[in-house]
Amino acid sequence: MENVTTGNFNELMKIRLQKVQEMRKKGIEPYADRYVRSHLSAQIIENFPELEDQEVSVAGRIMSKRDQGKVIFIHIQDMEGKIQAYIRKDVLGDEAFELVSSFDIGDIVGIKGTVFRTKRGEISVKAEEVTLLAKSLRPLPEKFHGLTNVDIRYRQRYLDLIMNEEVKKTFIARSKIIRAMREYLENLGFIEVETPTLMTIPSGAAARPFITHHNALDMDLYLRIALELPLKRLIVGGFEKVFEIGRNFRNEGISIKHNPEFTMMELYQAYANYEDIMDLVEDMIYNIVVKVCGSEEITYQGEKISFAKPWRRIMMLDAIKEYSGVDFSEIKTDEDAKRIAAEKNLEVKDIDSRGKIINAFFEKYVEPNLIQPTFVIGHPVEISPLAKRNAQNPEYTDRFEIFVYGRELGNAFSELNDPIDQRQRFEKQMAERARGDEEAHMMDEDFVQALEYGLPPTGGLGVGVDRLVMLLTDSASIRDVILFPTMRPRED
Repeated sequence: MENVTTGNFNELMKIRLQKVQEMRKKGIEPYADRYVRSHLSAQIIENFPELEDQEVSVAGRIMSKRDQGKVIFIHIQDMEGKIQAYIRKDVLGDEAFELVSSFDIGDIVGIKGTVFRTKRGEISVKAEEVTLLAKSLRPLPEKFHGLTNVDIRYRQRYLDLIMNEEVKKTFIARSKIIRAMREYLENLGFIEVETPTLMTIPSGAAARPFITHHNALDMDLYLRIALELPLKRLIVGGFEKVFEIGRNFRNEGISIKHNPEFTMMELYQAYANYEDIMDLVEDMIYNIVVKVCGSEEITYQGEKISFAKPWRRIMMLDAIKEYSGVDFSEIKTDEDAKRIAAEKNLEVKDIDSRGKIINAFFEKYVEPNLIQPTFVIGHPVEISPLAKRNAQNPEYTDRFEIFVYGRELGNAFSELNDPIDQRQRFEKQMAERARGDEEAHMMDEDFVQALEYGLPPTGGLGVGVDRLVMLLTDSASIRDVILFPTMRPRED
């Protein structure tokens, strides 16, 4: 990338910089302090009958310009759309009109004038005064039909937002989705809280953390991989309904479904179990979809998806049997599980337990088939170290995951509130970590101590906000719904 401050300009940039210098010689400041506008473009267009012949002031970026000698037409773009300005030399005066003639596409201007409709029927502003608010030194890309270079779109999101209207709509929708989620939970009496991003122990999920160092305390800290354990400490402390919408960080691969920095919503409700949470999240997502999309049915990547209630509910072992033909209720040992995995050419590690192999079968054979919203219930204890055991079958947990379009959208369970069981599971996780599993949980003594004071029966839930936004905006990649996704530095 060329750096404006070094003088390493291409020819067009040199011309624009020269214009800035000439303006300043004439006492014109090309970078204004503020501008008071009365309307956005969409407000004028939507309320034309009331605003016709009325004076307005608008501001935005010049996206097109037609100079016809004594008349200039420009379109300016603001947050809500575009509007045309009609600029006449005999109205502005020679000097002001000459200045406007020198403006370039990309410049940000303010326009004061009256609202009217042109002979061609376009609602416009007849300019009486035009003010340069910010001179653009870099030309916008030419012949734009949307910014198509994906790498540039993600690296220079500001340029993507200028040039691609649909991108802006996606992020406006993201804001609406989060607002709808927050309003839904607050209406149920949940309290929004904030918990630390820097942790002494990475906990709450099976994931590799980012490590940093605090100089003053001379200690390593971790960027959080989940919101879970601090929130459950709050339930111990007497809060009964809490939620947090916040960033998590996982030092793992990047894909269309994964970014190292992502947004989660987690909630915890005292005196509830996973079935209560299942009802809650089904209704919450249904309401968000209807509120934001206007219908309970959406189209995602060409596939029609209905969020109409009730959603399908299926036990994990039943789903594996349905889609792979393997019945794990008949497979009792780690060795037998490894044998059947080998028969199916499913790669597993020597240290993997039956529970982890069950999950591997699920990921390979079941997940891609779960297109419509589906609750998958009954995960093995080995892959659910923070979930309560099922009373009838203690090898499994009272846990569910939400799948839509073959992707996990949420994870929830009846929280393990037995401190003795929790300590034993942490110890087992530590043993797995010692055998080479870098994603196994560390021992969290403070959390176990909190449980020893007493955690009421509690249901918890985590929903991937980015993945929900992907679904509701028909975005193929998680990078399309994160304003500034993680990118490798450019080498130019």
